[in-house]
Order: sequence, then C-alpha cells, then structure tokens
Amino acid sequence: MSSNGLVKASRKRLINLFLILIALVGVIAWAENTGRNASFAPQLALDLQGGTEIILSPSLGEKKVLEDGQLEQAVEIIRQRVDATGVSESSIQTQGSGNNAAIVVSIPGTPDESTLKLIKASALLEFRPVLATSMATNSAVGGDGSSATPSAPPASAPIATSSAKPTSASDLNWVSKEIQAEYDALSCRSSADSLAADFREPGQVDDPALPLVTCDREGAIKYILGPVEISGSRIEDASAGARTTNTGAVLNEWAVSLDFDAEGTKEFAAVTKRLYPLTAPLNQFAVTIDGYVITAPSTNAVITSGQAEITGSFDQTSSKELADQLKYGSLPIGFEVQSQANISATLGTSQLYNGLLAGLIGLILVVIYSLFQYRALAMVTIGSLVVAAVLTYLVISVLSWRQGYRLSLSGVAGLIVAIGITADSFIVYFERVRDELREGRPLTAAVETGWLRARRTILVSDAVNLLAAGTLYVLTVGNVRGFAFTLGLTTLIDLAVVWLFTHPLLQLLAHTKFFSSGHKWSGFDVQSAAVYRGRGEFKVSALVSEGKAKKASGEATRRQTLAERKAANATSQKEND
Repeated sequence: MSSNGLVKASRKRLINLFLILIALVGVIAWAENTGRNASFAPQLALDLQGGTEIILSPSLGEKKVLEDGQLEQAVEIIRQRVDATGVSESSIQTQGSGNNAAIVVSIPGTPDESTLKLIKASALLEFRPVLATSMATNSAVGGDGSSATPSAPPASAPIATSSAKPTSASDLNWVSKEIQAEYDALSCRSSADSLAADFREPGQVDDPALPLVTCDREGAIKYILGPVEISGSRIEDASAGARTTNTGAVLNEWAVSLDFDAEGTKEFAAVTKRLYPLTAPLNQFAVTIDGYVITAPSTNAVITSGQAEITGSFDQTSSKELADQLKYGSLPIGFEVQSQANISATLGTSQLYNGLLAGLIGLILVVIYSLFQYRALAMVTIGSLVVAAVLTYLVISVLSWRQGYRLSLSGVAGLIVAIGITADSFIVYFERVRDELREGRPLTAAVETGWLRARRTILVSDAVNLLAAGTLYVLTVGNVRGFAFTLGLTTLIDLAVVWLFTHPLLQLLAHTKFFSSGHKWSGFDVQSAAVYRGRGEFKVSALVSEGKAKKASGEATRRQTLAERKAANATSQKEND
C-alpha cells in the first residue's frame, strides 16, 4: 500500500473509533433524557452500594419437617427469577439448619415491587375445573388457534344434594354443605378499599385432591373449584407477548403462552375434551397461582396441541413476571417473609476509593515509565490509556442500562489489571518498531514491519487473558465472576484500542519530521541499543557507536539464559581448539 493509502486508512480507523465513542455517548444521553432508566454513572453492586435484604422462612404447615434438597431447590429457582429481572450481583444463600433454616436474598439498590413479588411468590400453578362462580370470567385462547370466550354463568350455580362419590373433577358432588357454606361466607376483600384479594394466609398450601374455595387476585370474583387436574410442573416453557388473532393480527393485549410437556399435553387434551360439551360454568377451567385465580376461560374447543394462552388484565410487566415464574417453576415449599430491611454496603465507599487510588497510582507509574523509556512517544501511550478508559466506562454504562450489570469491587480490580494489559500491548509494539529501526529500516517501514511482528504477540497474549477470564466466569460464582467479566471486557477493548487507535496513530506520526528523523526525544533514536537475537546472539546497528555496541554486548550477555550461556561457552571452546 502506498504512503498516501496508509495515511488515509489510518485516519479512517481513527475516525471510526471516535464515531463509536460519540455513538455510545449519544445513546446513553438519549436514553437518559427519554426516561429509559439509563445513566452515565454505572450501577454499583451490593458490596459498594448496599441494597435490600429479604429473609424467607419456610411455611411448613402440617409437614413440620423440611425434606432434603428443598431449600437448595428453592434457592436455585429464586436465583433464576432474580436473574430474569435483569438484577445482577445479587446474593441468595441459606442460613441456619433444620426447621430453623431460611433463605436470605440480598439485592443491590432498591428493587421495584414486581421484583419483590417475584421473589416472595411460590408460583404454584394449577389447573382446576370451575364448579361454581358468581361472575363472568376472563377469556383465553388455545395455542392451536381455538378460542375460549367469556361466559355468563347462572346467578346461582347448581349445587349437589346427594352424597354420591364424585366421578370426575367436574362432578358437583364435590360441593358439600361445608364447601357451600364456606363459599357463601367468603369475602375476598378485607375492606372495600382493598385492591387485591387478601383472605389467604401467606404461604398457605391447598390439598390438590380436594375442592378449593377461592377468589381472583383483584378480589372481585369468587369460585368453587374442583381438584387439581394439571400441575404447573407439566409446563415446559412460558413466554410473554402481545396477543394475536387467528389471522395474525396483533392485539393491544398481553398474554402468557404455555407449552406443556408430553404428559401435560395428554392431560390438557383430556380435560378440554370433557369440559367442551358442558354448560357454563362447568365448561370453564381455572388457572390458579398460589391459590388465586388468574383466569377461568370457557372451553370452546378440544385443545390437543399442548399449547395454551393465559389472558386477563395483564400489562407488559405483569405478563413477563408471570411468565418468568412459570418458566422456572414453583417453589417446592411455601415461604413467609420473616423480615425485609435495607442493608448498608459491606465494603463501602472507602474501599472503592482505595481501589480507584490504587488504579490511579498504577496509571501514574505507567505514564512515568513511558515518559522515561519512550520520551515523546509516551503521548501515544497516554492517549491509548485515555481512549481505553473512556471506552470501558461507556461500555459498562451501557451494560448497566441494558443488561443490569453492576460494578463490584472485584470488577474494579479487573479494571486495574486492564492498565497492565493495555501497557503490555503498546510496549510490545514499540519494541518491535525499535528493533526494525536498528535493522536500518526507515520509520514508516519499521512501523509496518514491527506491527506485523507485534500483533501476533498481542493476539496470543490477549487470547490467554480471554481464556482465563472465560474459565473463571463459567466455573466460579459471586465476586470472582465480576473480576472475570471485567477482565474479559477490558481485554477485548484493549484489542479494539490497539487496532483502531495505537497502530493508526503511530502510522500518522511516522510521517512527521520529528519522529521520522529519529530525534533523540522522539523515542525512536536508533542509536540506543543493539538488537538481541536470542541464543546468545545480538546484532549491532551500523549507526551505533563503538562504545554503545560494547555496552549492548554486555546487555545481551546478561540477558542470556543458563542454557544459552552453556551453548556459547561450548562454541567458544570449539573455536579456541
């Protein structure tokens, strides 16, 4: 490539880099000004910011004893739920043992109400047939396109009068006098101003083999439901999205789509087949979460696809919340909130300041070394570090906004290590260029040849860092993962800076008189040393004086390994013989 072509290509890469920086700044500023919860300040993790601590104690009921693995299973489900909300750097662990065991959930910052509800909810999903109800219900659509529309049940549902044994879950013989009395006396709200049903005890567990008297979440409709026919454990996947019609038109309604496993598909088909010919309200089946009715659609077709859709008064947030609950399964046992309190940072701002101070000291030392070793060329070093710092900061800010990433103290440690990674890259590059200059090449040619030699070393070095970071991230948890993430991120940014800033800037400087002439303050003084070849060999530039050549020879001798010295002595002895 011609000299003019190299200059144009270098300028293009520098422009592309600064366009990337401007784009990142613009995106964050736009999101911040439009109320999208973005900020130029990265979110901090639990150890630096503090947050909210929730202690959940098991609601054992009549069981009295925790079964093996139940608490660990609950911890994993809660962790998946929290991760699904985008909250990172949370801490979920058990404390105590036996019946005194509990789960401690620590979340950075102040979580919103939906996140708290997601943590506390058992999310026990059940499908029960409707035996009696006082109001019309919501609608639902089967995954195969069959519709289920609201129906208006009779003002007073028929009640069984015989004591015959029920033959199915829809048999009215399940409605005993006691059940009828409980249904008549049920008040879904504790007060007229109550917005949600609150008649159930926290952590209440219902017998799946018996009928259930309950209400919907709003406390507006009450039901008598038959025994459980399909358990939520049969759900293979769940997702939230806008409803669509049979023709593909998108409605302004949100719904939760369910995919059953093979056994659940058979059970769902059998239930809809039995309910389809019945009259309201017996042709309805209720979907309950933790004993509350989410929806109770009429069955207008036999659904055999194993897919269903839950509809109701959902918005985007509530539908995603429900889908996440169903996707990761219900908790194996019910829990009560023992306490909920704000917690202060475990490390605090002083440790953060100490970490940043350590990074600043390291940065200053690198700058001093660069000025001493490379003189004016140190401006490239400083510029590379500044660009890498700005790019890293902006990327972390974007990740905090879009992915919920939070910066922990271990992450700060990873950022400090990044200073050494970046410094190592430009040192390798500069030394390769210097070697080429000592070979007698002009600076423009030395920059290109040195780059070809240096980039291989840089790629190998950064590949090792990425491999280490990836291994740590996959095999570890907690703070170590935070360190691994920032280490991997800064390694990738180092590659981008070297390719888009350091190399093209050095190409441009090589065409200036100050650097190309080999000024003693440029950092490219070819009379500085000899070229060490390894294996005890060195080569002196023709431009190096006799005194400096002798000095360089001594330097080469000092840098020999033990094996190289033995080989050199053996060669010298053979020559003398």
